[in-house]
Amino acid sequence: MRITIIGAGAWGTALAISLSAHHRVTLCARDAAQVAAMRSARCNQHYLPDIALPDNLELSANFPAALATAELLIIAVPTAGLRSVLQQIATAQHRCGVVWLCKGFEAETAKLPHQVVAEVLPAGFQYGVLSGPSFAQEVARGLPTALTLASSDEEFSRNTAQALHHSRLRIYASNDVIGVEVGGAVKNVLAIASGICDGMGLGYNARAALLTRGLAEISRLGLKLGGRAETLGGLSGVGDLILTCTGDLSRNRQVGLLLAKKQSLPEILQQLGHVAEGVYTVREVHQLAQRLGVAMPICEAVYRVLYEHIPAAEVIVDLLSRAPNMEFDNA
Repeated sequence: MRITIIGAGAWGTALAISLSAHHRVTLCARDAAQVAAMRSARCNQHYLPDIALPDNLELSANFPAALATAELLIIAVPTAGLRSVLQQIATAQHRCGVVWLCKGFEAETAKLPHQVVAEVLPAGFQYGVLSGPSFAQEVARGLPTALTLASSDEEFSRNTAQALHHSRLRIYASNDVIGVEVGGAVKNVLAIASGICDGMGLGYNARAALLTRGLAEISRLGLKLGGRAETLGGLSGVGDLILTCTGDLSRNRQVGLLLAKKQSLPEILQQLGHVAEGVYTVREVHQLAQRLGVAMPICEAVYRVLYEHIPAAEVIVDLLSRAPNMEFDNA
């Protein structure tokens, strides 16, 4: 299969490396200088400096040309860049399958990626989301990973999952796009909370409680938006939550760890040098939870730390002081 991956960040590059052994893959970046540097060094020096690019992986800064030959287009840009990429695809004459990797809600509109896709792409495209517990470095190194590919078109999800699946990248098909996207989005917010928890030395008991109650928050929002409980308990829900909240390769967890050290958010983002989606997702989650009447106290606490500048220690006291409830009620 001819696959074009748009976006040469860590995850786009890692997936290009993983798939290039089985498909004809073109990795496309908008920055011609970045493409020239990758061609010269045969690695993505900024995002995955220690991992060589396969010889058969094509590199391009020519988006129209890379799109024109694609049988499958994989969009590997942050949520903030999704709409603009889709608009370029929509104006092209070429029609192919489209899969996106971003996890979050669109700023201002609070739309999930599939809603943006449905709004922008004209008829003739089949599309879906690929998500799950996956650190880019591990995928690029060929370590075993399992993901979910969800589409409302079940035939597309099954066929595409089967085409991309290989011995080191297990891909399961789903038709629950909402559940997959909500799990992938909200877990980034909870990873920031987990980083704060660990950075303040609150212990493994507290982290386990945070993950469990965090999953309850993901489930409440996911079900309210139309997702299914089994999806939220699967790879793209609890699986991604566990990985992102406990693994030190998680950028969102790193944000929380640095917040616990009382660093400012601008300093943290400059230090990371990569997008941490949870920082932006939490604003939309905060608004959605209020509008829909969904109790999400942990996500609310992260919002207060990031955007109301409340000290993390004070927010944690507030969380721990909440009155106890039945475990499986709505709060």
